[in-house]
Amino acid sequence: MLVDSLRDTEDLRADLATAQRFALDCEAAGFHRYSDRLCLVQVTVNDHTYILDPLAFDIAQVLREPLEDPDVAVIMHGADFDLRLLKRDLGIRLRGLLDTQIAAALLGEEGLGLAALLGSRFGITLSKKYQRADWAVRPLTEGLLDYAASDTRHLQELSELLVADLVAADRIDWAREEWLALEDVADDPTEAEEPEDPVTRVKGARHLSPRELTALRRALEWRDDIARAKDRAPFRVIGDPPLLEAVVGGADRVEDLTTIKGFPRGLAREEGKDLLRSLRAVAGMTEAELEPFPRATRRGSGRPPPELEEVVDRLKAVRNRKAEEIGLPRGTLVSNAVILGIARTAPEDIEGLVADVEGMRRWKADVVGEDLLQALRGRP
Repeated sequence: MLVDSLRDTEDLRADLATAQRFALDCEAAGFHRYSDRLCLVQVTVNDHTYILDPLAFDIAQVLREPLEDPDVAVIMHGADFDLRLLKRDLGIRLRGLLDTQIAAALLGEEGLGLAALLGSRFGITLSKKYQRADWAVRPLTEGLLDYAASDTRHLQELSELLVADLVAADRIDWAREEWLALEDVADDPTEAEEPEDPVTRVKGARHLSPRELTALRRALEWRDDIARAKDRAPFRVIGDPPLLEAVVGGADRVEDLTTIKGFPRGLAREEGKDLLRSLRAVAGMTEAELEPFPRATRRGSGRPPPELEEVVDRLKAVRNRKAEEIGLPRGTLVSNAVILGIARTAPEDIEGLVADVEGMRRWKADVVGEDLLQALRGRP
């Protein structure tokens, strides 16, 4: 049922008022549009599925109270990005999360996608027809609405099976700790840190000269301005390869741009002069003005420093053995970033391991913490 006005929310409000749990999913438009704004919210409650249109009315008026109630279980699958959307676009901090993807990961499931889990657990095949749909388009077709509804229609039944398996495996407390941690992801202060240099996402950029890198940054800014003005995803304006070729190939005229494979002719004619003007400006810069490729600054990223390599190797060996023993992927048990964090902080005990190492949950410490501390001290 499509809900696109406040006056149509009576049945939904009634269902939510009595529900102890309900399923929820979000659709955004980032694949097609410049902004990844929230475009749909699907809710399945009491065997009814509602599709709310946040582009038509303020859906926060209906969802805020049940989503912020920690006593109501909100079943989602892979909730990380959706939680950020709910916080950013609706101002809602979700509580009571039950994430079926996390549950499946802690059970050691091989396929963690919703389609894979519904297939293995229920023999249900989800359509992929609208996988790349533009959810900002209006009106929404019946096909789009039915596809959106399929994301929550089976989540409650799936969650019941997964929770039962977690209880049987004595891992339900693991899941609860991970769900609580994920609830706070939208409030993560690292989200406000300096944005990533866009050249780091362009394949091959690492090998460019400082002048070419500076020119590439200006070209990416040019594309970004056009994408924002047209409300179009940047890669839909022009892909990275033709833009990179324009930079390193020394394009000097609009006609040069039109000969580059993948460079839209219309874009070259309408906007090409501005791009060429930016590239010429970089050509006239002094060496001191140029910007080289950025060093890795993210905590826990990249190869560990030489003085820590031996420690990291010992910690990984312990982690790998334990992960195989309990049937979990290595990264699910303890990620490499957490391993590096342990090596750097060198905690002295379990409490320090949990308190001082970002991402080190209590359940992880209970499972493998003592072994990690022994390896940290150089003991077998």
